[in-house]
Amino acid sequence: MGLRARALAAAEPLLRRRCGGRAARRRQSRRCRRSTARRPRSRGVRGYIVRRATPADASDLVELGRAVSSEPEAWLITEGDWRNVGDERRYLRAVRRSPHAAVFVAENDAGIVGRLSLARDSHPASHHVADLGLMVAAGHRRQGIGRSMLEQAVEWARESEIEKLELHVFPHNEPAIKLYEQFGFEREGLRRDHFRRGGRLVDAVLMAYRVA
Repeated sequence: MGLRARALAAAEPLLRRRCGGRAARRRQSRRCRRSTARRPRSRGVRGYIVRRATPADASDLVELGRAVSSEPEAWLITEGDWRNVGDERRYLRAVRRSPHAAVFVAENDAGIVGRLSLARDSHPASHHVADLGLMVAAGHRRQGIGRSMLEQAVEWARESEIEKLELHVFPHNEPAIKLYEQFGFEREGLRRDHFRRGGRLVDAVLMAYRVA
């Protein structure tokens, strides 16, 4: 369990004491329920936890994004323009205030090793669709982290009344495509010359998951 997860566990008895008491007023009870709901939710997966990201994670998330985007295989669509820590912190604050977006992280004792981003389509005609982005650090792949984070994505989608999750992936990223297909994503098409990377245009596979 990471440091932040241990701190959260240590704070839980205090939160229960604040929310307890038979003579607590109804208004105080409502405040306690809201406080509990705001805490990052977590789940375990083989020595890792998956939880909601907080602004305090900004530095670790920037480091993760830069590391994955700099891999020679070019797994990520983003290339060389990853947000700085200040921008990432502001972004995470905005996400926490929005019911239409979410960021989750996978964490172990070494720190954050995975990120899942979700954002609802803003167009009224496709408001039932959300875009998904997933990355896992090298050395932590094929350990069930990606699947666990996708399960979290589906849970968030159901709670948010999202009917469809979609993502883009490069055709050469066969490990990711295999993970998505095993989870239940389907290929919906190939977008030719859809992204510019390394000074050239590259294709992208469009995949989608129907939320039951």
